[in-house]
Amino acid sequence: MAIKKRKFESAALQWTYDRHVANDPKLIEEYEQEVLNAEIARKIYDLRTKAGLSQRELARRIGTTASTICRLEDADYDGHSLFMLKRIAEAAGKRVEIRFVPLRRKLQPA
Repeated sequence: MAIKKRKFESAALQWTYDRHVANDPKLIEEYEQEVLNAEIARKIYDLRTKAGLSQRELARRIGTTASTICRLEDADYDGHSLFMLKRIAEAAGKRVEIRFVPLRRKLQPA
């Protein structure tokens, strides 16, 4: 199944993506995984800061270390688990919600 390349508002970003990623299905998959990792890290950071918690306080509430929270908020980290996300959400008075949505980049068969 073919994957449609990502579209960017910035011409420079589009050129860079097209030149280095878009023609290689393996690179596209790796790129999309990195985008997902960054989105999860950002959501953890946003949840923590909106709850007014430091990394140390969040870590204390869920029984881990501040360095673990720091790692979870790093866009390069790819070990997020549903169990840890649930613990983080509960510590901030939230719950995790999982949704399945259509792929944005999937080409329709002709």
